[in-house]
Amino acid sequence: MTDTTPTLYGIKACDTMRKARLWLAEHGVDVVFHDYKTQGITAARLESWVAQVGWEKLLNRAGTTFRKLSDSDKDTIDQAKAIALMVQHPSLIKRPVLIYAGGICVGFKPDIYAALPLQG
Repeated sequence: MTDTTPTLYGIKACDTMRKARLWLAEHGVDVVFHDYKTQGITAARLESWVAQVGWEKLLNRAGTTFRKLSDSDKDTIDQAKAIALMVQHPSLIKRPVLIYAGGICVGFKPDIYAALPLQG
């Protein structure tokens, strides 16, 4: 592993995460895995991601965790509120987030991963 080794952020038990990790392994791409459910995530890291892709792309509104939020938490979400909620509830972060030498990729689609400049 080098400084340019991609980092895959997500939750170990997630099916989409399993698919992404399998795809990466099958294509010989070494990654560092960061489970933000157990290892946490910082507001600073989320702010960096949001600056690159926007909070709307990063916030998973389709999951159970979002549906369980109070109406006051769900209403009038802006960037600061989205980041605070994602720090408090890492399951709200869309998965996976792949950080690689050329940038960031949110979500998993094999054709998109295949087009990324990943070593392997």
